[in-house]
Amino acid sequence: MPHGKQTRVLLLNDMEKLDKTLFRLEQGFELQFRLGPTLQGKHVDVYCNYPAAGEAFDRHKFRCLSWHNPTGKEDDSDKYCKLDLQISGSYQYYFSHENQKSGGGYIVVDPLLRVGADNHVLPLDCITLQTFLAKCLGPFDGWEDRLKVSKESGYNMVHLTPVQKLGQSRSCYSLADQLEVNPDFSTPNKKCSWNEIGKLVEKMKNEWNMLCITDVVYNHTAANSEWITQHPECAYNLVNSPHLKPAWLLDRALWHLTCRVAGGKYSDKGVPTLIENDHHLNSIRKIIWEEIFPKIRLWEFFQVDVNKAVQQFKTLLTQGGSKVKTDASQHLAVIQDPEFKRLGCTVDMNVALNTFIPHSNGPTAIEECCNWFRKRVEELNGEMYRQTNYHHEQAVNCFVGTVSYERLAAHGPKLGAVTRKYPLVTRYFTYPFKELTLEEEEVMMHQPDKASYFMAHNGWVMGDDPLRNFAEPGSNVYLRRELICWGDSVKLRYGNKPEDCPYLWAHMKKYTEITAKYFHGVRLDNCHSTPLHVAEEMLAAARAVRPNLYVIAELFTGSEFIDNVFVNRLGITSLIREAMSAYNSHEEGRLVYRFGGEPVGSFVQPRLRPLTPAIAHALFMDITHDNECPIQHRSAYDALPTSTIVSMACCATGSTRGYDELVPHQISVVDEERFYPKWNPAATPSTPGEVNFKTGIIAGRLAINRLHQELGTKSFNQVFVDQVDEDIVAVTRHCPNTHQSVVAVSRTAFRNPKTSFYSQEVPQMCIPGKIEEVVLEARTVERNAGPYKKDEHAINGLPDYTVELREHIQLTESKIIRQASVATKGPNEFVQEIEFESLTPGSVIIFRVSLDPKAQDAVGVLRNHLIQFSPHFKSGSLPDDGSESILKTPFLNIASKLTLADLNQVLYRCDSEEQEDGGGCYNIPNWTPLKYAGLQGIMSVMADIRPNNDLGHPFCGNLRAGDWMIDYVSDRLISRPGVCSGVGKWLKAMFIYLKRIPRYLIPCYFDAILVGAYTTLLDLAWKQMSNFVQNGSTFVKHLSLGSVQMCGIGKYPSLPPLSPALKDVPYRLNEITKEREQCCVSLAAGLPHFSSGIFRSWGRDTFIALRGLMLVTGRYLEARDIILAFGSTLRHGLIPNLLGQGTHARFNCRDAVWWWLQCIQDYCNFISNGTDILKCPVSRMYPTDDSPPLPPGQKDQPLYELIQEAMQRHMQGIDFRERNAGPQIDRNMRDEGFNVTAGVDMETGFVYGGNRFNCGTWMDKMGESDRARNRGIPATPRDGSAVEIVGLCKSTVRWLLELSKKKIFPYSGVTVKRHGKEETVTYDEWNRKIQAHFEKLFFVSENPSDPNEKHPTLVHKRGIYKDSYGASSPWCDYQLRPNFPIAMVVAPEMFSIERAWKALEMLEHKLLGPLGMKTLDPDDMVYCGVYDNALDNDNYNVARGFNYHQGPEWLWPIGYFLRAKLYFSKLVGPEVYAKTVFLVKNVLSRHYVHLERSPWKGLPELTNENGQYCPFSCETQAWSIAVILEVLYDL
Repeated sequence: MPHGKQTRVLLLNDMEKLDKTLFRLEQGFELQFRLGPTLQGKHVDVYCNYPAAGEAFDRHKFRCLSWHNPTGKEDDSDKYCKLDLQISGSYQYYFSHENQKSGGGYIVVDPLLRVGADNHVLPLDCITLQTFLAKCLGPFDGWEDRLKVSKESGYNMVHLTPVQKLGQSRSCYSLADQLEVNPDFSTPNKKCSWNEIGKLVEKMKNEWNMLCITDVVYNHTAANSEWITQHPECAYNLVNSPHLKPAWLLDRALWHLTCRVAGGKYSDKGVPTLIENDHHLNSIRKIIWEEIFPKIRLWEFFQVDVNKAVQQFKTLLTQGGSKVKTDASQHLAVIQDPEFKRLGCTVDMNVALNTFIPHSNGPTAIEECCNWFRKRVEELNGEMYRQTNYHHEQAVNCFVGTVSYERLAAHGPKLGAVTRKYPLVTRYFTYPFKELTLEEEEVMMHQPDKASYFMAHNGWVMGDDPLRNFAEPGSNVYLRRELICWGDSVKLRYGNKPEDCPYLWAHMKKYTEITAKYFHGVRLDNCHSTPLHVAEEMLAAARAVRPNLYVIAELFTGSEFIDNVFVNRLGITSLIREAMSAYNSHEEGRLVYRFGGEPVGSFVQPRLRPLTPAIAHALFMDITHDNECPIQHRSAYDALPTSTIVSMACCATGSTRGYDELVPHQISVVDEERFYPKWNPAATPSTPGEVNFKTGIIAGRLAINRLHQELGTKSFNQVFVDQVDEDIVAVTRHCPNTHQSVVAVSRTAFRNPKTSFYSQEVPQMCIPGKIEEVVLEARTVERNAGPYKKDEHAINGLPDYTVELREHIQLTESKIIRQASVATKGPNEFVQEIEFESLTPGSVIIFRVSLDPKAQDAVGVLRNHLIQFSPHFKSGSLPDDGSESILKTPFLNIASKLTLADLNQVLYRCDSEEQEDGGGCYNIPNWTPLKYAGLQGIMSVMADIRPNNDLGHPFCGNLRAGDWMIDYVSDRLISRPGVCSGVGKWLKAMFIYLKRIPRYLIPCYFDAILVGAYTTLLDLAWKQMSNFVQNGSTFVKHLSLGSVQMCGIGKYPSLPPLSPALKDVPYRLNEITKEREQCCVSLAAGLPHFSSGIFRSWGRDTFIALRGLMLVTGRYLEARDIILAFGSTLRHGLIPNLLGQGTHARFNCRDAVWWWLQCIQDYCNFISNGTDILKCPVSRMYPTDDSPPLPPGQKDQPLYELIQEAMQRHMQGIDFRERNAGPQIDRNMRDEGFNVTAGVDMETGFVYGGNRFNCGTWMDKMGESDRARNRGIPATPRDGSAVEIVGLCKSTVRWLLELSKKKIFPYSGVTVKRHGKEETVTYDEWNRKIQAHFEKLFFVSENPSDPNEKHPTLVHKRGIYKDSYGASSPWCDYQLRPNFPIAMVVAPEMFSIERAWKALEMLEHKLLGPLGMKTLDPDDMVYCGVYDNALDNDNYNVARGFNYHQGPEWLWPIGYFLRAKLYFSKLVGPEVYAKTVFLVKNVLSRHYVHLERSPWKGLPELTNENGQYCPFSCETQAWSIAVILEVLYDL
């Protein structure tokens, strides 16, 4: 595990209840709770019952955790509250929002187990446990010698069944007294006490390095426990559980049947005392149906006394008693008698009186009414009869099934003749009184002094819901005879809380505390039937005594999710899993893989990572003490190979005493009374009562137990299971630090080799690497020690089998292997081919394997160089051999010279950008090309593969198959000039070592190298950005990388050259002409569609994105260069939309110039001395509208003159036809569309322009379909005065007015020629005109008779702002679109607060989507939210993507919407502002999720309706990222 603190992050999501999900953590971990997208922005409180420092744990006491926000308040992406986990156990957390619980779950912290006098840690995966039946240890003075067998066999944990006084049945789990040590352990001279047991347990821990655990049994007590007779309320008896009375009566009737059969009274009816065939069973069935059921009439307990009910009803009718009105839907139903007396049930007379109403008060009418009532009650009784009959059927089936199993079945116990000792079936209830007739006994059922001693036995129910208590009311398990009953034990009734049965809770708590005091852990017996709330309370008491309590349990719930409920609520450390459940060796191998470890070659995981659901830690046992003996099921030869397979599992492992000695039968927990043998090194195989290494497989067990512990201690935590053939399983355990492996090959013997065929031909095996030694070869062999005879006093095993074993030998000495040859798999990969001589069934061979020495050196050097990124790589590292000199320099030093533009090359660049340089993105065969040529392309794929260790992914397959991707990464950078080449050379040097290691390890180390380099490069990028980014949240930082992603320098310059007189312009040497040329960063509009060539740079996109991507991130110089470069192309008073390096520019948009002017204003406001830009020289490419493009430097002007020119030209009026108009520049545009006009309305001051055949704003979709007849028609011409342009113009005019007042801008207005004479309009005038007219003309009043409204009939949403004013199609003005918030952000002074707020609320209600804003009101008749540019059909409104801006949800408008909401909510009031901040954070959290999940690491241009993916959108768009950064900046 990596050094340093391990941190896990749990994302909380609204309404997510995770009580069936298991989260396992270790002591020393930090757990962080963070808000998932559904909760970000909300006020959430997290509560947990993990105790505060210095406090004791109380599971009912929850405390509120405090939030930490390391980066301040702008968003919730990094906000967390945490727990430092130092105490083992189960802890519950929940979180609430506005005092409403909104989700929760559990975390389980593993205990830290310590052994030895030095208290060293015993890792959970090193546990090797052996179970003993405590009663078979005999008197206490012999325990040490008997337990020593476990120590000598290499076990480090002993599990004892309960050591308490046993009940009458002598079953290990039927306890007569939970507080007293079993008196059998005492001798006349020496009493065995808790103290003595405690001393031995402590000795085992300190001197033998062994821990000791025992069972706790909470579910039942022995039927003869003295305390239960003094406290019958602790059991389910007929007083506290009267619902059991019918079942008790049936049980007594069946007992009387047993007595009669045993006495031969039914032989004349076909039932002799010895039941031998189906005919006898059918006769029993007949007797029960014909004699017993009619006699005991169980249905009467559920029926109503008809005459009594009718009489009561008649009395009420004749007295005319006032009836209470009842619900009409309420029907007459039987009300169960709580005392369960015969015919004691009733019906609700109110319902009866409201249902059966006489038509008059005469006696005839009343009689008729009573008859109807009688009929209905009789029908209800009939239903009860049928229901009871249905229970009878099940009861008979269960009864007969039990008799059949116990007396006829081949695999059953074959109990023989029916006697009182061996009745037909086990009794379900205790009966401690003298036997009477059934009729007399029934009377006792209602006498509390007797009935309280009729107690229900415990047992288990096949296929029952483990979370339901089968003895509680509502369950018919006892009546239907579905219980597989333990007739020696009484089920305990705790109730819901200690107050319900104080004696029982106190007694069991004391029992628990004694157990926890003397033992290191507990096994929860019968866990799946133990009431959860009881076990929770008891384990909390146990952990108060012993905090690092080891808790194990075996669950039979049949569902991993229900298992998790138990593990979570009880804090179970390990669940017992059993190899005997495997039906063949393949399944046995699968279980090994399932229960622990990672795949071989897994990736190194970061120390801070998401908390992922786990499966419960396993205690994997070859056999448990309550299951049948494997020798009976398989063969004696299988004991060794199966135990080897089990011990190779990367989890706790275990066995049961008797397995290793090859005891050929199950050691019964009930009947076994013999003692276990003692350890004696000198014993012979036939010595009774003594064992040693010659006995059974004990010698082999010692070797595999030692190996299991070594593998666990030394972090061999990667596992590979290979099914060599149907009987041979090879398990590899691999250490990811040293890359040593241990391979165990086991040939199982599920079938007896003496009687079944096993092939002599064993397949060859290939073991990668160099076999250092044979750790162990062993096989089960027969010897001449006489036949097995069951000893009377000692539990003995088969004497005629033992293990022939050799340890730590060389391959050449092996008797199992014929030969081992070395084959070469690759230049640095060696494989040893093993041919087996005699791998007989029942044999195992275990190899220790290292990498080839050269590969081992290469891994060591690689790990050494990776230490600079993480201390995790220290273990297994070797000093550098010095052959690659570049590696002497730390990567950080090499990379620190990279500029942000260089980082664009190293990290990003999509396929079309690379193609411009003659390359492309790496294409993974059978998969897809990477999104980026730079490291981000690989990291995006690895982010999905790494957490899941998805080594089967085509990406990993490609890395294992050859060096193509490895070479691509380094060579691509080496071929570039400057510092990028140095990064490439460093990677290439690292890859020299990478190529020398085995192919299966390459994905892991390739990832480690690139993760190290990538994280270093990201840190370097952020260091070159603004303080806002450097101190920002993870979300801010990741968004800011959009600036690196979008801003780059291609092979050919995208921007026109800047003035030679300008300072600090970057230059480079042209590779072809070898001349100096400018190399300014340009901003791509979006990837992949708008990233290269003529389509990379767009005026509108650049300047909408520039503030967020360049000013907010602190890239001021590059922002300046872009502003000036675009300025150099000013023509007709406009900035081009498509830049085309200036020489191929198209001046067909009306808004780009205003966005450019807004960016100059933002630049001046953002930077100290920002207004210096106004004096910067701009080389005019087109000093006049018609001049040819001039070279840079020929005509320079300060920027402020260009600004004035743009303003002047608009006031004067712009009217021209695009150059080269026609299909050569636009194949869809109609002729009139090439005419560009713009101007300023002298009355309102509004900028206007366009016509119905062009689209000069950002909503610029031109129809392309001949079939739908929309070619050449703009979908959204937005001619007239578009609202955002009016806002941008207002912002610019106001700004220039301020600058001219401060004498920073030399012009105070614009001068234009009108009617042959010059006219001056001051900025002050212009500003006031817009201010005076904006709300009057743009606001759609809520008053229908507003005189300012020109077209009242076109209004369909009130209280909003128009999208435009004066459009050629007037209805377009009134469409609700997301454009007016732009004006609100840049010119908020135009809006009145109340109206602005209402309009924004309407926008939120109608247009806000998950990621973007709908571009049109869904109520509009042309709305269509799905954009499909490839669809060509007859539909005018959608063909060829005509609805591009008629519904699909674009991202960039959401930024302005949220910024407007923030601005105006502050003015409305603090409460509204707080709500708005929540909305903003919540919306942004969705962008964060998208950004994190997107392989492009960006935000898209648009989505289809409701946030659905749109395949025609750019995957990452400059302005989408920019506006979200701006929102965060405003926050």
